[in-house]
Amino acid sequence: MLFAILGAAILIGQGVKSVIKDKVQEPRPFVVWLEKTQHIPTDEFYNLKRKQRSELVKSQLETQQEVPGWLRKHWQKETGFAFPSGHTMFAASWALLGVGLLWPRRRTLTIALLLVWATGVMGSRLLLGMHWPRDLVVATIISWALITLATWLAQKLCGPLSPPPQEADEIAERDDEP
Repeated sequence: MLFAILGAAILIGQGVKSVIKDKVQEPRPFVVWLEKTQHIPTDEFYNLKRKQRSELVKSQLETQQEVPGWLRKHWQKETGFAFPSGHTMFAASWALLGVGLLWPRRRTLTIALLLVWATGVMGSRLLLGMHWPRDLVVATIISWALITLATWLAQKLCGPLSPPPQEADEIAERDDEP
């Protein structure tokens, strides 16, 4: 039941992201850059079907030496809207779950790895020109709200998520070791 609740939180987050993207329709940073450098209005860009947007990105950037080939290909695949960041919601949700479930168990290395991974995912979204900083901030806030709700619900339906007494004793012993 616990895994179903937590998995549902991740899936609901992706659904919420899709609904918000459809309503807000914020252009990606690289699309704004295309508008400035290639004179492709963002509203015209997003009026095209996804495949047409991909082909337009490809044709406009074929001769652009300042944009690496791998990044051009990435931009061709990711022609949807920016707000909020789905990658950030996914990574932040798992990182927040990790902190919530593993912190009481003092699994600091695992938590640190999750946080480094999530931060790397978020940073990559900015560096690749896929998102604005606010896309990441709002995605993280939405993830926090969903994970908070999911963990509350899990505790109501499954019992406490804190370690049982025997495990708490083991954690205390581990913490006392030099």
